[in-house]
Amino acid sequence: MSQVPDCLNATQDDIAKLLACDSHTGSTNCDKEMVRYVFKRRGDGVHIFNLLKTWEKIVLAARVIAAVENPLDVCAISAGTYGQRAVLKYAKYTGATAIAGRFTPGTFTNQIQKKFVEPRVLVVTDPALDHQPIREASYANIPTIAFCHSDSPLHHVDIAIPCNNKGQLSIGLLWWLLAREVLRLRGTIPRNTEWDVMVDMFIYRNPEEQEKEQTEEVSFAAQGFGPEAIEGGESWGEPSAPAEWDSGATAGGDWGADASNENWADTSAGGWE
Repeated sequence: MSQVPDCLNATQDDIAKLLACDSHTGSTNCDKEMVRYVFKRRGDGVHIFNLLKTWEKIVLAARVIAAVENPLDVCAISAGTYGQRAVLKYAKYTGATAIAGRFTPGTFTNQIQKKFVEPRVLVVTDPALDHQPIREASYANIPTIAFCHSDSPLHHVDIAIPCNNKGQLSIGLLWWLLAREVLRLRGTIPRNTEWDVMVDMFIYRNPEEQEKEQTEEVSFAAQGFGPEAIEGGESWGEPSAPAEWDSGATAGGDWGADASNENWADTSAGGWE
């Protein structure tokens, strides 16, 4: 890779994660300005991104963000559902300002608003959904970084990261990679070790599925199969006390007494001869 230093090159594990989350797949439509990032087109018409260019743009965006002195001057926005959790986690670990959900018009231009902010860098998840903050950022001369699909418009976008910004797993992974690269460039985490934050923290989770899992766990425990039922029940690990054979024999009859009355040496009783 010639566009970035050797120390910033993607590892085999990073490329494997991008492939596993389908970050390289686009749509059947392709914008004319996104053709440069497309590697080829599949037989079903889906465009495939060049992951080397995707990684180059992630590193470039991370270098721009790391150059900002105050982390709060970086604004991460996601109006889509899949990117809201990732934006909040990104702001938590990098110190940026997160706007998850609906973007209030005039946040960058109307100084009378209570939520008025003046960021130095804007990062959006989808240029099609986040068109309002991109337009206001162009009015205020704010550089914009965007995760772009194959059919995303690139108007007023300064750094376009070609990727799949429609998938649930892909969005979480891309925000995770960007946050990790920013922290590495700032010197917060070393580059030769793995980040202790898992990718799952950035991936969107459906609240209905979480409630269903919790309900199943409660019903499973109510039936007596939970860990608390095992702790309160019979202990299989402790050995049981041995049975009292002497007392049982006494209660059922004296077996030894019957044996003592018989004389096995007396052959006259049997008449064997």
